[in-house]
Amino acid sequence: MTRIAVLTPDPADPSYRGQWPGVLERLTRALAAADVQIDPTPWTEHVQDASGLKPYPLILPVLVWGYHRAHPLWLAACETWRAADLPLANPASVLGWNSDKRYLARLAKRGVPLPATRWVDHAAPEAVANAFAETGAEQLVLKPTVSGGAWRTLRLLPGQAMDDPPEGPAMIQPYLPSIETEGETSLLFFGGRFSHAVNKRPVGGDFRIQVQFGGQYAPVQPDAAALALADRVLSSIDEPLLYARIDMARDGDAWTLMEAELIEPDFYLGHDPSAGASFARAVRERLDA
Repeated sequence: MTRIAVLTPDPADPSYRGQWPGVLERLTRALAAADVQIDPTPWTEHVQDASGLKPYPLILPVLVWGYHRAHPLWLAACETWRAADLPLANPASVLGWNSDKRYLARLAKRGVPLPATRWVDHAAPEAVANAFAETGAEQLVLKPTVSGGAWRTLRLLPGQAMDDPPEGPAMIQPYLPSIETEGETSLLFFGGRFSHAVNKRPVGGDFRIQVQFGGQYAPVQPDAAALALADRVLSSIDEPLLYARIDMARDGDAWTLMEAELIEPDFYLGHDPSAGASFARAVRERLDA
């Protein structure tokens, strides 16, 4: 049995306390079938000193939920892990840049389609008003560039007051009505191979598809265009990836990228026909390489 480390949330952050243990249990069951045992350890215990992670042949940062609430600390940890040359998957460099959604602008420059996105240093009412005027959108979505789980994400009508707006850099996008009618679709890739896809829909008039807001999830078979978009996203990333979740939604008739989740995505193994066997195979291959 090979022992690997899985980085888990900060014990002082209660935000996901009711969710992540169940995800860890599904990962544990899947990896046990590949003769891999998990040692969970909070990421915040390894920010300045990587020696506690050195003995492991592989470290998975797949449960560092809530890192966005301590982003400077997260970036410091990523630099510590990079300097120590830890066997992280995904690499520490990816864990750094993928934590700020401004990476989407770089992917767009490589031909990846996004919703029309405006990047602002501060989510001022004037910036939102300008976005309405320039796009002609009926509704906008405003979110911090460092966020997770729809944290401080707002859907706005023209002239609507902002309740608890993002602090610091933010992104503004036209709201895609397809989120309510078709939802968002996530494609999971392990070891560069497509594994499974899940459709996520919000409940009754909401726009947030996360399960903590009542989102409804179901396995789906993605069409050729969705797979092509995911392939384009993955080919636009230079570093090797053990895992990736590519989130997309329809903008009119075309698929558009919402997020490339490369740090701590839920793999939705409960909706995976193979129950995580594809992920376990990718981990085993990485260990045996």
